[in-house]
Amino acid sequence: MINTVWLRSFCTLVEVGHFTRTAERLHMTQSGVSQHVRKLEEQLGVELLIREGKQFSLSDAGERVYAEAQDILLALSNLEQHVGEDPPYEGLARVMSPGSVGLKLYPHLLALQSKHPKLIIDYRFAPNSDVERAIAESTVDIGFMTSKSVLADVSCIPVAEEPLLLVTPATVEKPNWEALMALGFIDHPDGGHHANLLLGPNFPEFQHCHQFSRKGFSNQIGLILEPVSMGMGFTVLPAHAVEAFHKPEHIKPHPLANPVSETLYLCSRRHKVLQKRMETIIAEARRWL
Repeated sequence: MINTVWLRSFCTLVEVGHFTRTAERLHMTQSGVSQHVRKLEEQLGVELLIREGKQFSLSDAGERVYAEAQDILLALSNLEQHVGEDPPYEGLARVMSPGSVGLKLYPHLLALQSKHPKLIIDYRFAPNSDVERAIAESTVDIGFMTSKSVLADVSCIPVAEEPLLLVTPATVEKPNWEALMALGFIDHPDGGHHANLLLGPNFPEFQHCHQFSRKGFSNQIGLILEPVSMGMGFTVLPAHAVEAFHKPEHIKPHPLANPVSETLYLCSRRHKVLQKRMETIIAEARRWL
């Protein structure tokens, strides 16, 4: 492999045309410059300079090496510059979260991208277990979870609280136990978990979600409230998912005597230094959560 220090010394000599001035530019001795050129010649097995006393000219091989070296040294210079750069509004930002959080954050992150087109948002909706695994495997930069990770490689910091809401069709004035039993439950991947958290402290009759007749199921966060809006049942969802529903006049979130919230954690791979663009994303996320 060609020694790039020797190559740079050779190219500088060709451009300056004088050993002493080349040494001054490179902060070297004249003998050091000569040594770099000779070592490069030995490595390549060709004569690069035709020496005439203190003067020199390029051999045919020297002309070819100099011509090719320009692109090589420019590429190395660009690489050094790009590696050292860490712009706050450029590059790929990979984020993953459960659906409710995503419904809240994604539009705001897209608005940020529209202001800074070189910032590319890659947002994935996924359950906590998938978010945790993606962070541990470094396939995303940051994630948001509604439960703290148990993996040693995943660092979790609480950043917000998201209320859980009991949601019925708009026609239901008061969600007493009899009304809920009559309506039946619209389930979703976290339906049982959310129902246990919220309904247990608020309804003495509640034991488990299977007490209700199951009137439907959806794993699409934006569609869970569709059957509720049509009067087919009730459900329990995080507040961000309820706020994002496109037909709010057809549903009714109900405040309960004992409010329950989920802690939202900002998660990243432990000991990994985040780029400035990810700090930008985190600051924007904290602004809206």
